[in-house]
This record gives sequence, structure tokens and C-alpha cells, in this order.
Amino acid sequence: MTREENGIKLTDEQQKRRRSRSIAIALSLVALVVLFYVVTIVKMGPEILNRAL
Repeated sequence: MTREENGIKLTDEQQKRRRSRSIAIALSLVALVVLFYVVTIVKMGPEILNRAL
């Protein structure tokens, strides 16, 4: 069941705002993942990249 079937129709402005919010959330999540990665590398030290596989 789509939103239009329920009688809810978003205006163009509301759709643009929803898209902007979605993009902002996605960018925030990407930034958080990068931050966790960087913090992990810093805590383990640079030698973690030179280890034998």
C-alpha cells in the first residue's frame, strides 16, 4: 500500500526536504564510519598496517 493510496500526497517542497534530510543522514553515517575507522587505526598504531598477512 503506497502513501498515495492512504490519501497522503507530499508536495514538491516536502519531497525536496525529505530528500535533503535523507542525504544529510547518509553523510552523517558515512562520517561516523570514517571517524570510527580513523580512531581504530590511531589506537592500534601505525604498525598495524605493516603486519604480515
